[in-house]
Amino acid sequence: MPGTTTSSAPQTASAGQPFEGEVEFWTINLKKNYSDYITGLIAEYQRQHPKVKVNWVDVPGAESATKLLAAVASGDVPDAVNVNSVELGRFTPSLEPLDAYFDQAALADFQPNLVEPLRFDGKLYAVPWYNGGAPVAMYRKSVVEKAGFDEKAPPASFDEALALADQVYQETEVHGMNSIPDVNVLRYYGIEPLSADRKTATFNTPEAVTLLEKFKKSYDGKGIAPGAISKDVRALPQSLDNGQVAFKPMANAAELLNTQKNAPDVYDDLAVTEPVKMNAGGYLLLAQQAFSIPKASTNKKAAAEFIKFFTNGVNQLAFCKIVPIYPSTISSTKDPFFTEAAGGDPMATARQVIVKGLPQLQYKPLGTDKDAELGEYFLEEVRGFLQGSQSAQEALDAAEEKWNQALAA
Repeated sequence: MPGTTTSSAPQTASAGQPFEGEVEFWTINLKKNYSDYITGLIAEYQRQHPKVKVNWVDVPGAESATKLLAAVASGDVPDAVNVNSVELGRFTPSLEPLDAYFDQAALADFQPNLVEPLRFDGKLYAVPWYNGGAPVAMYRKSVVEKAGFDEKAPPASFDEALALADQVYQETEVHGMNSIPDVNVLRYYGIEPLSADRKTATFNTPEAVTLLEKFKKSYDGKGIAPGAISKDVRALPQSLDNGQVAFKPMANAAELLNTQKNAPDVYDDLAVTEPVKMNAGGYLLLAQQAFSIPKASTNKKAAAEFIKFFTNGVNQLAFCKIVPIYPSTISSTKDPFFTEAAGGDPMATARQVIVKGLPQLQYKPLGTDKDAELGEYFLEEVRGFLQGSQSAQEALDAAEEKWNQALAA
């Protein structure tokens, strides 16, 4: 049970050992595939700190928030807990501010743009661990080069990507891309979808009408593949992997690995470059994994010191080498694993592009407890617009009404 091994006595210090006790440590859905990595780190830490015992609890992803809420309600909490940043806001009243445990020196190796979003009202409630990385772009060289694509000057905006998509189809009759304007695309154009208090939709603007109409023109001209409106985004009818789409202007490393596995001929044909950026520069980050300490923990100092060890640059680098994730620590990105791309392998090139983009990530989730629901409401209306059943203004009006109803509920 959470907290059953946590000492109820105050922490004491002894010579050469500034902290001691039992630390209950929660992760999310890692035990099945990464048990050796985590148990190895725990064993090493306990060897270095014999007066600290770390008890690891791995929580299924679908249950992580529910289990933490239950633990907080009971007062029987973990001492160090892995929290998805999307959930952090709802837990801050029950979390310990970490500023007393993580001074500037302790935070110096973390990417500042990944630390700052974990502050609320000026207080630090979590320290970053890993994330999905900055996005990349992927281009089938044998196709896009026929449309004048220059690998050294790829599209830097969605407008430029649309122009390339149209040109690719005109020159090759291969659809350019599968991208349609979801809520995050609006944000790349500088259109904020929600009011600051997250109670009202704000995307229904003349600029949004213009944006949707740009995508409709490309969709009608087949620069955007007809199957892009499918609800099953994991199995689109026309895709990069099946050879019916020429490029992805913004993708993640996991998509590249899927192409490597499922379509090796396409993978070998890929040019991997920097992706499109937001109008104001940078890329959206919608979530990151982090660690927090509940207020009810009776072993906060030991928990904080273990978190420092677990998330240090060396240990984050080791984790990144066994799973396609990306570190929050700057030192990790200096390793040859991220800086070298021998032989032009697309994945090695992608790692270089991704770590270069990490300082440009902007962590900006919608920040409601209905983010996925709102996103689908918006896409539902956009799909109807692209198919010609309503105008851009009608689509935005309908989506706005659905959002405001959902946010008021």
